[in-house]
Amino acid sequence: MSAMLQPQIILLKEGTDTSQGKPQLVSNINACTAVADVVRTTLGPRGMDKLIHDDKGAVTISNDGATIMKLLDIVHPAAKILVDIAKSQDSEVGDGTTTVVLLAAEFLREAKPFIEDGVHSQNLIRSYRAASTLAIEKIKELAVSIEGKSLEEKKSLLAKCASTTLSSKLIGGEKEFFASMVVDAVIAIGNDDRLNMIGIKKVPGGTMRDSFLVNGVAFKKTFSYAGFEQQPKKFLNPKILLLNVELELKSEKENAEIRLSDPSQYQSIVDAEWNIIYDKLDKCVNSGAKVVLSRLAIGDLATQYFADRDIFCAGRVTEEDLKRVAAATGGTVQTSVNNIIEEILGTCEVFEERQVGNERFNIFNGCPSGQTATIVLRGGADQFIEEAERSLHDAIMIVRRALKNSTVVAGGGAIDMEISRYLRQHARTIAGKSQLFINSYAKALEVIPRQLCDNAGFDATDVLNKLRQKHALPSGEGAPYGVDIATGGIADSFANFVWEPAIVKINAINAATEAACLILSVDETIKNPKSESAQGDAAASAMGRGRGGGFRGRGRGMRR
Repeated sequence: MSAMLQPQIILLKEGTDTSQGKPQLVSNINACTAVADVVRTTLGPRGMDKLIHDDKGAVTISNDGATIMKLLDIVHPAAKILVDIAKSQDSEVGDGTTTVVLLAAEFLREAKPFIEDGVHSQNLIRSYRAASTLAIEKIKELAVSIEGKSLEEKKSLLAKCASTTLSSKLIGGEKEFFASMVVDAVIAIGNDDRLNMIGIKKVPGGTMRDSFLVNGVAFKKTFSYAGFEQQPKKFLNPKILLLNVELELKSEKENAEIRLSDPSQYQSIVDAEWNIIYDKLDKCVNSGAKVVLSRLAIGDLATQYFADRDIFCAGRVTEEDLKRVAAATGGTVQTSVNNIIEEILGTCEVFEERQVGNERFNIFNGCPSGQTATIVLRGGADQFIEEAERSLHDAIMIVRRALKNSTVVAGGGAIDMEISRYLRQHARTIAGKSQLFINSYAKALEVIPRQLCDNAGFDATDVLNKLRQKHALPSGEGAPYGVDIATGGIADSFANFVWEPAIVKINAINAATEAACLILSVDETIKNPKSESAQGDAAASAMGRGRGGGFRGRGRGMRR
């Protein structure tokens, strides 16, 4: 009787929403699967693109997993984890963003029946972590090194990696053209880790084939004054002066006050202003520089002055471009024109101003330190060029990673099938439930070749059966076989040069397993009522203010 009269204990604020236990876990898994279904069709060379239209009216066409995940604006707390792993894969290796989301969702999909049957999620997590360790060891074992090759061989191997990445992008039709361009750009910056040393400039118009690579720096012509057209537009081996100085007449501050006792003194003050600017310009000319670039404005007087002395000048150059010019030409950006010595001037083989589409570009070619490169992208529509830029970013990241971690694995779903086979085999040696869990992990890895087939319109079951049979051969000769997108059969991915850096797969499996384990370990979600009602309250109060306080309480004397 006393047990029945126990008072109810209230821990959480009224209105707090809590959901826990098995239904909560299954709901989280369903949310993640729904997110993965959005990017599922973008995988591979025959992947479709997504058109995303945001509230500001901006339109983005992309098939890059990370870009789509960022733009989706997902609110479900568990599904947000998939957005985070896509972003981390993008910043770490640049490619494989769709792969990582698909793998994480597939691991969860395979875990769902076990959870519904009452298996404790910690058992699943333990087995998944063990399977991921085994998978990564197997990738390292199967990876082929490209170390010790000559530069030409290395270039062609890196171009194969870049082609594999670009084949699934919008510019896949011209993948060989862009792959060699990307490899040249990455090799040009050498060991420099800063990605912004490779500039990508977009010029609408023309065709993709009109894009070109500058082994140096190129930037759009900046705002210029009248005398600009009289300046020479091409120099051979010029000296380049880089400034962060304003070269124009400075007007006095509005409240400046000068008291004169004699009207004739007024002229000397005006002359002093002119002398200051002429002194600055003389120092620039005497330095021997033929090209003067400044981050701040170069006025009409200075432009004409330089034109009369056959010197090219450009003001208001963006900071990023100025830094890249400094890195390429070996110059140093100066904040003063005093004491300009030979050592701080940069140089290049050829400087020219060239017309690209309806834009004019200042191009510095043959730079001595050569630690920068610029890709000038051409194309029909703005959205198309934007997507081409994102695609090239992925390819650049992949080539950089392949240079640093010089091991590659077979693409086209070959490595996924081989790990899947290896894990199934390993699972048979384990007694207990974890045999089932590792088997389900192995099955989940098959999502990559299956999706490649589905996206290309092939019979996935038929192709996967062929792949399983090939990979099961005891001699191990079937290990590099993956989906052949051209014929709808299977082919040796290594022989077809469908390669990807091992680091991409290792990172994807690591991140996907971690995300799946994280979601499986959550068994309760608590929603604070304040966070939900805060937006509603804010909207209501704004509405009240808008109607002249129409929501005030009843005044005294009002009828109830």
